[in-house]
Amino acid sequence: MGKKRNLSLDEVLQFKPKRKEFKWVAGDDETVVITIPKFKSRIGRWFCKAIGKDLFFTAHLDNIGSEVWKRCDGATTVGEILNILRERFPNEKELDKRLLYYLYRMDELGYISI
Repeated sequence: MGKKRNLSLDEVLQFKPKRKEFKWVAGDDETVVITIPKFKSRIGRWFCKAIGKDLFFTAHLDNIGSEVWKRCDGATTVGEILNILRERFPNEKELDKRLLYYLYRMDELGYISI
């Protein structure tokens, strides 16, 4: 069984994250709302319908999360996204750590692929 190697920051900054095919909109304030299905299986969808629950939930992203989401187009690198965030939010602290953690969580949730 092979051991996973740690990636360098330079390698991570070259990744081009791509958002998955969810419906999303940017409002007047430029924040993003993503519509996400609660279940992938037919049984889960059937159960929601049977008990009268919505088949989707919505994720309301903050300003930084919205900016990142819009840039996860599969063409923009993590490094480019970080530079955009630094320019748009100059007073925010630890944007690099926040960005990397955010991308990690979005990948883990299946909202993006890295």
